[in-house]
Amino acid sequence: MSGRPSPSLPYVVRVAEGPADREACFAVRKEVFVGEQGVPEGIEYDAYDPGAVHVLAVREDGVPLGTGRLLLGEAAVAQTGADASVGSLGRLAVAAHARGLGVGVALVRAIEDAARARGLAAVDLHAQTHALGFYERLGYEAYGPEYVEAGIPHQGMRRSL
Repeated sequence: MSGRPSPSLPYVVRVAEGPADREACFAVRKEVFVGEQGVPEGIEYDAYDPGAVHVLAVREDGVPLGTGRLLLGEAAVAQTGADASVGSLGRLAVAAHARGLGVGVALVRAIEDAARARGLAAVDLHAQTHALGFYERLGYEAYGPEYVEAGIPHQGMRRSL
């Protein structure tokens, strides 16, 4: 999570700092979850956002490409049902025009780096079932039954760090 652009990719991934970065994160989430997937805006943003570690993928010209967040402590426990050594990866979203560039993988790895830096042992997530293969390729393992969240089928997944 160095903030340097990859030689082959025209963007950086970094921890979101300040109001402008947070707004960029929220704009991508609104585009993907509210606009594309029909998630009600009232449930897309929640009480966990202020305390979360947000990561942001930004094109070299400043255009936001993707985002994700890491919940820690009590917020993570509420999401994962595990103990505080497990972080919760969520709200991973990549703008339609940026898909296929490796942005999603870079965001997941940045969130894992942030989790490791905070001493966490694992990362848990609620994957939309259509994305199970994506997360499996990154080392996540599915657990528990499928369930519906925001009208979309999901599956719990976890990866030890």
